[in-house]
Amino acid sequence: MATSQRQNQLSLLLTVALLSWCVPGAGYFLLKEKKRAIIICATITLTFCIGIYIGSIGVIDPVDAKGWYAAQILNSPAVAILGHLTRGGAYAVYGKPNEIGQIYTSIAGLLNLLCIINAIYLAHLQSTETPGEENVSS
Repeated sequence: MATSQRQNQLSLLLTVALLSWCVPGAGYFLLKEKKRAIIICATITLTFCIGIYIGSIGVIDPVDAKGWYAAQILNSPAVAILGHLTRGGAYAVYGKPNEIGQIYTSIAGLLNLLCIINAIYLAHLQSTETPGEENVSS
């Protein structure tokens, strides 16, 4: 029985993690934290879109800016599709717009990583809580 419970907990944690990565805030939505999910989704999506607006789609560069791309891919798997489109160098961006766009999109990805970790932690806490157990604070 303990093995079945552990497998259920692991599947919940993996589901929360994958949903949170695919759509920012979706893991919180699964955990019935709807307000938090909406705030996270709006914040991360707007930050990423502002970075794309400032620097164009060319700031997603999996060939020449691998470090930035590693942070950007944490936003969503959709970044991989955008990276595939920009791989040929058809969307070249230079100067300040490139730098600022990369910073915004990368920060959005890193922020999403923090939210994924927090959603997994909340899912872990919810799955280990026993019914009728109350947290007593002093």
